[in-house]
Amino acid sequence: MKTIAVIGAGTMGNGIAHTFAQSGFTVKLIDISEKSLEKGMATIAANLDRMVAKGSITEEDKHKTISNIITYTDVKDGVVGADLVVEAATENVGLKLNIFKQLSEVCDHNVILATNTSSISITQIAAQVVHPERVIGMHFMNPVPIMKLVEIIRGYNTSDEVTKIIMDLSVKLGKTPTEVNDYPGFVANRILMPMINESIETLYNGVAGVSEIDTVMKLGMAHPMGPLQLADFIGLDVCLSILNVMYDGFKNPKYAPCPLLVNMVMASKLGVKSGEGFYDYSESKKAEKVAKQFS
Repeated sequence: MKTIAVIGAGTMGNGIAHTFAQSGFTVKLIDISEKSLEKGMATIAANLDRMVAKGSITEEDKHKTISNIITYTDVKDGVVGADLVVEAATENVGLKLNIFKQLSEVCDHNVILATNTSSISITQIAAQVVHPERVIGMHFMNPVPIMKLVEIIRGYNTSDEVTKIIMDLSVKLGKTPTEVNDYPGFVANRILMPMINESIETLYNGVAGVSEIDTVMKLGMAHPMGPLQLADFIGLDVCLSILNVMYDGFKNPKYAPCPLLVNMVMASKLGVKSGEGFYDYSESKKAEKVAKQFS
């Protein structure tokens, strides 16, 4: 396996492209927006610069990594010659199903098709594809170049051979792959999102404030960041989407999103990416100032 196509140049897509390219793979980064591709490549360059400054890679390593990435605005052109396609588009069921239907039409039948979805059914996605046994989940964690875990999700039809190939590939990337089965939220988000949602409920019910809730979880449970800060970092819209997938999938009220989360998303208070969520990011990307609504 030498050539990897990555669909989506956003936060996860450019991180995945960066990781594969730094490991010596030829990467075809695909996005329908030229502006998104430019922004994605700028992010990769900035992240590599930080790695050079820390001494973890050399300037030569940086240039090799960037030279390994080619950008495309057309999926059909971008997937030519790819051994693996990793979809990292927005966490939207309809969008992902359409992408995989297109991939089934334009990719050779021996090409492995992976999705970076954090909650959507691999089996449902694979149903759009000829030879669904080649479809698998590769759920990278954010930030991709740093985080070691890759959650490898087997759909109902995913073959043992494809699973082994992707597990071995993840190791080559310097990651720790963990195999899980295809149920809503998989493992990572089935555990994480209810915790985040309960933290929002705790705020909503007036038990404690934003910084107090995060402080308890950081100092009491040794979490590197509090759950409300983490929700802002992930994106409150993404959190809501994942909770809705789990609520629809399990029909269990414990996964129902908190009304405060729903209202914040409707008000476009999405966290870091919108400049405000539970914290105010207008002056700093660090969670140093609680949003006015909660202060």
